[in-house]
Amino acid sequence: MSRIIVILLIFSVIDASAQTDLLTVYLEMGARNNPGVMAAFHNYEAALERVPQAGALEDPQFDAGFFLKPMEIIDGQQIAQFELMQMFNWFGTRKAAKTEAQHMAQMAFEQFREARDDLFLRIYEQWYVLNRLQQRLMNNRENTELLRQLETLALRRFSAGGSPGTRVMPPVETATLSTPSSSSMNMADMSRKPDNTATNTGGMSMSASSGTSGGMSEALRIRLEIAEMENNEESILSEIEAEKARFNALLNKPATSEIVIPDTFPKTQYIFDIKDITSLVFEQNPMLGMYHEETLVYEAKEEMNRKMGYPMLGIGLQYMLIGSKAVASDMTDMSGSTGGMNGRDMLMPMVSVSIPLYRGKYSAAMKEARFQRRAAQAKYDDTRNLLEAELYRLKHELDDAERKITLYHKQTELARTTYDLLVREFISGNEGLSEILQVQRQLLDYKLKTSEATADFNTGVARVQKFISNLGTREEF
Repeated sequence: MSRIIVILLIFSVIDASAQTDLLTVYLEMGARNNPGVMAAFHNYEAALERVPQAGALEDPQFDAGFFLKPMEIIDGQQIAQFELMQMFNWFGTRKAAKTEAQHMAQMAFEQFREARDDLFLRIYEQWYVLNRLQQRLMNNRENTELLRQLETLALRRFSAGGSPGTRVMPPVETATLSTPSSSSMNMADMSRKPDNTATNTGGMSMSASSGTSGGMSEALRIRLEIAEMENNEESILSEIEAEKARFNALLNKPATSEIVIPDTFPKTQYIFDIKDITSLVFEQNPMLGMYHEETLVYEAKEEMNRKMGYPMLGIGLQYMLIGSKAVASDMTDMSGSTGGMNGRDMLMPMVSVSIPLYRGKYSAAMKEARFQRRAAQAKYDDTRNLLEAELYRLKHELDDAERKITLYHKQTELARTTYDLLVREFISGNEGLSEILQVQRQLLDYKLKTSEATADFNTGVARVQKFISNLGTREEF
């Protein structure tokens, strides 16, 4: 029955309406299979079994003795003697011991809750790592696709600049005229025309050549960027496989087991009210619960040690096996009675009392329990202060991450609009490639920062929920 109750408590935090959610399924797998959680659960089971032991009576003591030669007594021969004794602690001692064991079992349960919540938090953190990598992979592929589109545009510009209709033909040589009357004029013209022709044709040829080579260089630069994106994709895929192995280790599954990662990565909807959360932490945090139970353990132990210093009572029976002996019929005992008791067995009730004479050990045990109780109370206060300070730090991190998400969304939209405008200008020939690539890198960077800020926000929410032991659902904490 206790096993069934604890298993139900394991999954009581899992929302039944969210069974289709991937992370909820993985949380359930981890709670069922993780060896660390199961070890904490078995420790709790063992602690439960110590409760009936602490409340049990002392084992009765049975003594038996036989005479090798029957001992002569007045009314017969004593053959054997049997004694049975049951000792009882002072009133309330066993109850105090049982109370101590119950609080120790509750301590083990709080440790089990802490182990479960630690596992859930690690699953959440690793899940968000995988989501972050998945977003990086998708952004990288999207960037690669944009680069391929730019490459197509650059190649079109290259083809337009190098087509026969726009290609500049080489200059035609000018013939020398032999008419004497016009020789001086022709010489002057010839002295000017080759220079002008060379200048004009050379300028036109260089313009066409630079436009052609510029279009080809732009395409090559884009291919360099594509090669880098392809290398990044291989690196991200390798990192995803490594992180999947770590995720599977939390679920106690083979490292190569497939993990389904969704393409969407929304921000968790969460309202952080510091007063309400602090109150819930003080009520539900497993570590605080464990130290509270530890305080009660030593309080019960002090009471038990105090009562151990009182006498123990024992109740028992003594049975003497007596055989008859031959006597003359006219013999009487010294009191003048006949031998009617001859050979009759004897039964004698017994009472035993222990005398706790040496009081020093009991006083020391009580002081030890008192100091341990104070130490547990100090640990409770210290943990409570640390948790409260950690909540304020997490609130700052959540607010900061939320501001970053809002900022990166705005910057992403502006970068997207700027990128579209630069592409149109690039098509019309009014803008170069460098500006487009720079804006494209900014666009990718903003998307990556958005996913990282989302992961930081969701992880912070999970840590807050871990403090109040409420890490069982994926959405809408």
